[in-house]
Amino acid sequence: MRRLPRVLAYLLATLLSLALLGIAGVGVLYLYLSPQLPEVDSLRDVRFQQPLRVFSADDELIAEFGDYRREPLRYEEIPERLKQAFIAAEDERFFSHYGVDPVGLARAVVYLARHREIGPGGSTITMQTARNFFLSREQTYLRKLNEILLSFKIERELDKEQILELYLNKIYLGQRAYGVGAAARIYYGRPLSELTLAETAMIAGLPKAPSIANPITNPERALHRRSYVLRRMHHLGYITQEEFAEASAAPVTAAMRVARPGLQAPYVAEMARALAVDLYGESAYEDGYRVYTTVDSRRQEMANEAVSRNLLAYDERHGYRGSEARYDLDEHAEADAWNRLLRQHGRVANLQSALVLSVDDEAGHAEIYTGGERVELPFSAIRWARPWVSQAVVGQAPERPSQVVSEGDLIRVRETEDGLRLAQVPDIQGSLVSLAPDTGAIVALVGGFDFRGSQFNRAAQALRQPGSAFKPFIYSAALERGFTPASVVNDAPVVFEDDALETVWRPENYSGRFYGPTRLREALAQSRNLVSIRVLRDIGPRYAVTFLDRFGFPSERMPTDLSLALGSAAVTPLELTAGYAVFANGGYRVEPYVVSRIEDGRGQVVYENVPTLACEDCQELEGGTTGLTPVAANEVQGEEEAEPVAVPRFRPAERTLSASNAYLMTSMMQDVIRSGTGRAARQLGRDDLAGKTGTTNDLHDAWFAGYNAELVTTAWVGFDQARSMGPGETGARTALPMWLDYMGKALDGVPSGTTPRPSGMVTVRIDADSGLVTSADNPRAMFETFRQDQVPEQERSSDDRRGGSGSSSGGGSGQPLF
Repeated sequence: MRRLPRVLAYLLATLLSLALLGIAGVGVLYLYLSPQLPEVDSLRDVRFQQPLRVFSADDELIAEFGDYRREPLRYEEIPERLKQAFIAAEDERFFSHYGVDPVGLARAVVYLARHREIGPGGSTITMQTARNFFLSREQTYLRKLNEILLSFKIERELDKEQILELYLNKIYLGQRAYGVGAAARIYYGRPLSELTLAETAMIAGLPKAPSIANPITNPERALHRRSYVLRRMHHLGYITQEEFAEASAAPVTAAMRVARPGLQAPYVAEMARALAVDLYGESAYEDGYRVYTTVDSRRQEMANEAVSRNLLAYDERHGYRGSEARYDLDEHAEADAWNRLLRQHGRVANLQSALVLSVDDEAGHAEIYTGGERVELPFSAIRWARPWVSQAVVGQAPERPSQVVSEGDLIRVRETEDGLRLAQVPDIQGSLVSLAPDTGAIVALVGGFDFRGSQFNRAAQALRQPGSAFKPFIYSAALERGFTPASVVNDAPVVFEDDALETVWRPENYSGRFYGPTRLREALAQSRNLVSIRVLRDIGPRYAVTFLDRFGFPSERMPTDLSLALGSAAVTPLELTAGYAVFANGGYRVEPYVVSRIEDGRGQVVYENVPTLACEDCQELEGGTTGLTPVAANEVQGEEEAEPVAVPRFRPAERTLSASNAYLMTSMMQDVIRSGTGRAARQLGRDDLAGKTGTTNDLHDAWFAGYNAELVTTAWVGFDQARSMGPGETGARTALPMWLDYMGKALDGVPSGTTPRPSGMVTVRIDADSGLVTSADNPRAMFETFRQDQVPEQERSSDDRRGGSGSSSGGGSGQPLF
């Protein structure tokens, strides 16, 4: 009996020794590992990886860039029910332990002893937070020890609410969703506060296997996890029996709901993205920057519609090129197979794919499948589709549906006021850019028919010949050299042996006719080529190229030969629009821009564009400041916040053109619309519009650039690989309708305004033929405006004219007939 107490004493001593050795070992491990552990103080000011977001001027989301979909939430913004769901599923003793749950840890030790490997269980929410922020996911003993030690450290530094907030914002929940806020949006398209109990439990069940057991990839497995979460919530008393039963019976309603932009402006988004990456590098995709553009969502939608409608209208004029593909419906006989085929031909802009199931000529329709439903496509929606032969030739109009479509055809359709209409992806391309002439702020920009089909931004990147849309700049140079709107130039055949062109050149007007002596105003309105060439020859191409710098045109792209008069230079639609802005704002060169400011993830402004402003007396406005702190591309912020500085609201724009020149050119371009090649614009019923059509050789490009004091807008249409658009496809027919569709709506509600006449100008009667001052009784008399020092001489009497030399005058000293 005495030996038993002695054995017990030895056993207790052994256990005590082992315990002391264990404690000592843990202490040694702690002393060894603790200095290597990261500082958890950084968690107090953590910055979650968030995508780059681009917004319109009126806060509409345009695009998101980046792999991380996250919507960080503060603790108080997270619903209590969701917190309970995660605690029930992941760590029921979260609010009572000190970072490590002894019960869970014991369970993990038993698993290790049985299976000789690290297994599931034992990880508290605090331990998961430590792993997510500081450690890898590799299953090693050292990583697990670091995780435990870090958990203790986190619990000492942060309170439970802070830890849970970090965890719920950081955790990966599948489908590129990081954090519960993003998961609610992606799976249910709603904020957390609007989720049902069943939906909340579904999200809380995701951490175990977010990639392979989420409700999108594996609904059945996700349902099992949801049931587990609901049982745990019921067991812990978080929900009642009735709530448990109702949520358990709820169907799976999750679906992939990628954040859809509120505004379709992909070319603008790409311009904004490029600037952000240029400023902040690859971190732009992760640091939650918000880029605010100058785009007006209402006008951008109008621009989208105008470009789409008019490119499709052009395409219909030139015939139907046939279906995109044809399939054997015996091999694809079910709706699932049809859906797979439609997915292979995704949506292009506003055109959806459809499969022709049958064609009934007697009933006069085709039955099509658009994904989920069968629809009858009437012959009235097909009738336009004359067969395409070439850009210049189309075949006979169809008389029945079967002449256009057949069973198994994969076609395109679009929504119209009359229902679905047969369509096709246009071969032609186009762009529209619209900006505020007083600041250069881009309010709408479309760079092509469909961004997914082609990311090339034709509005900002396409170098094209502007044709006659360039003539106003040549005429402006002529006014600077002493010409007036009444100067008379001979519109007659001419042959040039131009060394620069290295050929004999016989230019002619688009109509092929010649009109004789013509005033400059009339020549611009009717787009007389020969007058423009003679004007450029008189002022000199080299002077013209130098003068064009006033409008921002790069001299290296300006030819120094007479072809410049007909718009042979290479410019982008945006450059042309900025050039017209000089006329629209009274003579100031403004710098176009599309990004107004950038905010970081905390909402602090880190970049702000200070625009140029066209103003007569900028000193009166210069006192105002934004009080914000822009951080330019070459500025690097340190640990301390930069001191706020006063930032001007604008930079005064440079006057590059006299007010009188800008006024006269606007007046002359208003005649383009009143009586010239742009007279279709009279349908808008406004008297403040000015502009110019443009058509290049062989009908490769069609343009219309026009403006009033509110907006300056350019529409362009052409093929990416330049070729003829077909007979009659001029600027007036092809580009002007696009401009009208947009400007008619964009200026709705904007009152017509008159441009104030600059000082030092007078209006007198002139003879419409000679351009000279005449009397009121002259039946050919008309009014014209001049600078005071350029009023023409008085018209001579009929007797004097009979003895004259046959020249007429456009300038104050009597210019010869050119």
